[in-house]
Amino acid sequence: MKRIRTIEVASHPGERIRIAGWLHSLRQMGGINFLVIRDGWGTVQVVAENEAELTSLLEHESGLESVLSVEGLVVNMPQAPGGVELHDLQIEVITPVTDILPVSLNKRKITANISTLLDHAVVTNRHLERRAILRLSAGVMSAFRSILTARDFTEIQTPKIVASATESGANVFKLDYFGREAYLAQSPQFYKQIMVGVFERVFEVGSVFRAEPHDTTYQRICQP
Repeated sequence: MKRIRTIEVASHPGERIRIAGWLHSLRQMGGINFLVIRDGWGTVQVVAENEAELTSLLEHESGLESVLSVEGLVVNMPQAPGGVELHDLQIEVITPVTDILPVSLNKRKITANISTLLDHAVVTNRHLERRAILRLSAGVMSAFRSILTARDFTEIQTPKIVASATESGANVFKLDYFGREAYLAQSPQFYKQIMVGVFERVFEVGSVFRAEPHDTTYQRICQP
């Protein structure tokens, strides 16, 4: 059966479909169990009305963030998140997770400090709020690119390891490049000036490296 993304479930009422993703949450309410499955696009609630439907989960002692494949019947349910849920389940555990997570991903907010967020980024970036921030950033970059491309700008990629400092007045990151002294690029400006002579209008979305405190009041924004 073809996999359906969670954001597409609502368009298949009354059909039997298959979704796949991570076990985002599990609520056991006596004889009925509510699971929320999260994939790269959203979440959907699935309802196990007897323990037999959870056999695979129980056998593998699967905890939150286990990777599951779930087949079920799409039922319109106004009180469910997204207005739909899956019933009459067949659950396959693809990758069980038995370790305790460093943070609770199914809470509305992550209260962990920045060190925990960064040290466990492979997990913490899965939180819905942090995912939303990353999607927003991607959307901004997409809009930036599309607007400039529509105005006949050409996107370029400039070197990030250079033989000498590209700007004066800024500290540089020095590194050893196969026995030769090199630096991380401080700015793409020099290369953009070269490429203006080729395309007239150019831009780059990329990183620059300056050995300076990140929390200063002075911030530099590179223009296309």
